[in-house]
Amino acid sequence: MNVTVRLFAGLRERAGADQVALELPDGARVVDALERMNALIAGVPVVMAVNQEYAEREQPLSAGDELALIPPVSGGSVGLAHVRVTTEPLSLDSLVARVSDPRAGAVVTFLGVTRQVAHLDYEAYVPMAEREMEAIVTRAMEEHGLCAAAAEHRVGTVELSEASVAIAASAPHRAEAFAGARQIIDEIKARAPIWKKEEGEWVRGTRPPTPPPSTRG
Repeated sequence: MNVTVRLFAGLRERAGADQVALELPDGARVVDALERMNALIAGVPVVMAVNQEYAEREQPLSAGDELALIPPVSGGSVGLAHVRVTTEPLSLDSLVARVSDPRAGAVVTFLGVTRQVAHLDYEAYVPMAEREMEAIVTRAMEEHGLCAAAAEHRVGTVELSEASVAIAASAPHRAEAFAGARQIIDEIKARAPIWKKEEGEWVRGTRPPTPPPSTRG
């Protein structure tokens, strides 16, 4: 099947064209197109859109789709933030790719995994959890000068040794990357409306603190 890939700004200049045509096998996903474009987008943390709507790496593609590869926009945040609450298994490789940045000399990752019990069950108020996680990640990028950061949390059943939360942060130096990643996971545990059930009992947590002044409307 044929997919049109739209290019902008620096990517357009690299390619010498504002769009290219890709021939992909049936059932291909956005990530398959990215792999074909890897030489062109190397070092550029792109955001994807399919038919003018933002898309994740695993989104399926259809014949005739338009895939836009969007580099960081002028006047945006300090870096790129990605958050997601999902029922799917988490991948550190995917998050590391999302925070890749030519300015970064350090990338720090964290996985929180199920331990000691056969499984844990997670529930979330997903729209609010993702909004809170985005605010947390954005705040950490601003306070620690991160190039980019990402956070994903699973809901549903998470088996022994599987990951329930994944964090990645990139920065010019390791101290900032470590500090940013630590702040993100600590604040997600304290603030995001996500609940954990262990061996049939909901784990008692703490009341989320009042939002910091910078997050109030």
